[in-house]
Amino acid sequence: MTTSLDQLKQTGTVVVSDSGDFESIDIYKPQDATTNPSLILQAANKPQYARVINAAVEYGRSKGKTVDEQANAAMDRLLVEFGKEILNIIPGRVSTEVDARLSFDKEGTKAKAKELIALYESVGISKDRVLIKIASTWEGIQAARELERDDGIHCNLTLLFGFGQAVACAEAGVTLISPFVGRILDWYKKTTGKNYEGDDDPGVKSVKRIFNYYKQHGYKTIVMGASFRNTGEIKALAGVDFLTISPALLEELKNSTDPVPKKLDANFAAKDEPIPKVSYIDNEPEFRWALLEDQMAFDKLHEGIKKFAEDGETLKKLLREKLSA
Repeated sequence: MTTSLDQLKQTGTVVVSDSGDFESIDIYKPQDATTNPSLILQAANKPQYARVINAAVEYGRSKGKTVDEQANAAMDRLLVEFGKEILNIIPGRVSTEVDARLSFDKEGTKAKAKELIALYESVGISKDRVLIKIASTWEGIQAARELERDDGIHCNLTLLFGFGQAVACAEAGVTLISPFVGRILDWYKKTTGKNYEGDDDPGVKSVKRIFNYYKQHGYKTIVMGASFRNTGEIKALAGVDFLTISPALLEELKNSTDPVPKKLDANFAAKDEPIPKVSYIDNEPEFRWALLEDQMAFDKLHEGIKKFAEDGETLKKLLREKLSA
């Protein structure tokens, strides 16, 4: 019997591993992989990754005079070391995240993206195999717009919860967006006290609307559903461009033979109920107002930035301790 995971791939959806644990990635044969500070932190605490940590620490020692300077350099190198190991396993691209504290700093985000790409290139990795992950703030989207247009650096706009964010990202010409399905579900369950499943899941509905809008209006930006709470959400989006899935849910799909019919199809998206075209990319007040009016998107964006920043600081603390030892 064909596994549910194989059936998902057969719908045309590209399967991406959402993990920093590169030892587990090859089992599921994903095309790409995504990382973030939280995932890298989880992996970095495992003893089998000590060599990767040590390589980053040694690099940091050679690049700064103070412990803080060394820790910053080691942090960037650690992200790239994990990315390099992952790229040895997968055929496609890896997503590497800029420091979440730069989420409201356009120029800082651009500078960090270029630093990460330069580090990748220094270890023999072409920028074409890397997606720079940037939070879908106004500043992040504008930074990505310029990185894509002026520097040929491909971007993955993450922490995306609202339709206005998705519209601006497409107008900016970013390579890929990551709408967070499960976190949208979390907010609605907490707010309403209701349970949602399958096609009724508000996170699923959000991604379907974005997918249909992109296809109706001819945008090339890839829609990659992310942050899933269960395989039901994944199956409800079968046929979407990409899905990035945690190892636990990949394993569940791999061990199942339940049917996974195609639910989304670019060829039919244009025939669905038309979604009027709107624009935000050159209108900062309208973008910010649209985000503010969507309480869920506003809450989850800022909560996500704060959590990624906290995990990034925890990871940097681990590096500081090793540098000081």
